Amino acid sequence: MKYLVYILIVVFTFSCKNENPNTGGNSENDATSSTHQFKRAENTKLFEGKLMRLDSFPSKYIQPRPVDIWLPEDYSIEKKYSVLYMHDGQMLFDSTTTWNKQEWKVDEWAAQLMNEGKAKDFIVVAIHNIPEIRWQDLFPQKAFKLIDKSVQEKLLSESANANIDTKFNGDNYLNFLVKELKPIIDNTYSVYPNKENTFVMGSSMGGLMSMYAVAEYSDVFGGAACISTHWVGAAPREDNPMPDAIFSYMENNLPKAGSHKLYFDYGNQTLDQHYPQYAPRVDAILKEKGYTNEDSKNLFFEGTDHSENSWNARLDQPLLFLLNKN
Repeated sequence: MKYLVYILIVVFTFSCKNENPNTGGNSENDATSSTHQFKRAENTKLFEGKLMRLDSFPSKYIQPRPVDIWLPEDYSIEKKYSVLYMHDGQMLFDSTTTWNKQEWKVDEWAAQLMNEGKAKDFIVVAIHNIPEIRWQDLFPQKAFKLIDKSVQEKLLSESANANIDTKFNGDNYLNFLVKELKPIIDNTYSVYPNKENTFVMGSSMGGLMSMYAVAEYSDVFGGAACISTHWVGAAPREDNPMPDAIFSYMENNLPKAGSHKLYFDYGNQTLDQHYPQYAPRVDAILKEKGYTNEDSKNLFFEGTDHSENSWNARLDQPLLFLLNKN
C-alpha cells in the first residue's frame, strides 16, 4: 500500500474536525495587543470559567487558526498562574461543537482540581488544528531525517505520486507556539513565564508534538503530557520505519532527568491497540535519561480506546502529574 494512502488515513483518523470562534486578558472581556484581540466566546458551553478566543491568530510560521484561552472562574490579575498549552483546541471544552460530540472536559477537571486545592492555579491555551494539515503540523519532523535516506526518498516519492502534501511543518508549529503565541500570553495574562510553570499536552499526533516541544525547547517547557501517543507516526503498517526514527530522536534529544516532567499513557482498543508494544521502548529511554516514577510516567489503561471520552476519563492523572500543588 502506498505510504500516501497512510497519510490520508491518518489525516482522516486523527483530525479533530471542528471549529469554533473568540479570547481575553487582564480585563475580563478584552485583552491584548493591537493585532491580537481576544474576545469572550459567549456561546461556548462550559462547566466553569471563561473562554476567550482569537478567531485567526496571525503567524508567519503556520496557517492562521483560532486560539482559545480558558481562564478559571476566579481569574485575577492579583494572582499568577501556570500555563498549559494544548493541541487540538476545538476538542477540549464543548462537546456540542465538536465533530464527534465528545470533549476532553478540560474545564471540568481543571476547575475541580483547583477548587479542591490539589492543582496549582493555571490557565489553558488551546491551539485549534486545521484538519487538512494536522499531520504536517504535529509530526516531529526531525525524526523523519533519522530514517535511512533511501527509505525517505521512497516514502516521499510515493507521497508525491499520490498528490499528497509532504511538507513537514512541526518545526514551524513550535516556532509559532514559542516565538509568537507564548510572548502574547505572557504579556497579556497574569502568568508565570518560566519553564517551571509552562507545560504542553496533547493526544495521538498531539502527544508526539508535546514530546517534541520539550525536546526542542527544553528551556521553555518544564513538562509534557503525551496521551495515547501515536508512536506509529502515520497509519499502522508492518514495515513502518517511523517508530524507530521517533525513538532514536527521543534518545538523542529528550532532556535528561532533573528539571522536567514527562507523562505518557496508552490504552489497547481501537487505534490504541497498536501502542502497548512500544511501552518497553519508552520505559527504556526514560530510564536511560535518569527519570524515575517521581518525574515520569508511562501508564497503561486497560480497555480504553482512542477517543476524547477515554482521555477525559483519566485527565486528572496528567493534570495532577504536571500541576500538583504539592
